[in-house]
Amino acid sequence: MTFTAHINVMPLKELLDPQGKAVMGGLKNLGMNQVHDVRIGKHITLQVEAASKEEAQQIAENACQKLLANQVMEYFEVHIQ
Repeated sequence: MTFTAHINVMPLKELLDPQGKAVMGGLKNLGMNQVHDVRIGKHITLQVEAASKEEAQQIAENACQKLLANQVMEYFEVHIQ
């Protein structure tokens, strides 16, 4: 079966996010004072061949651990469809 893995990779909350801070400054300059925090990350979609949803989850998490996320600076979430 083919499953779609949706992966979100975000900087750890404890770390500064320079891109987020730059966007936050731009929003403030545009008068959008309702926005209080911006964090910028990555969204990755994988098509995974697997026998089950659980196996697809394992494959996607393995890809994140080995390549897609730097676990020193980022965390990831995997959702399988």
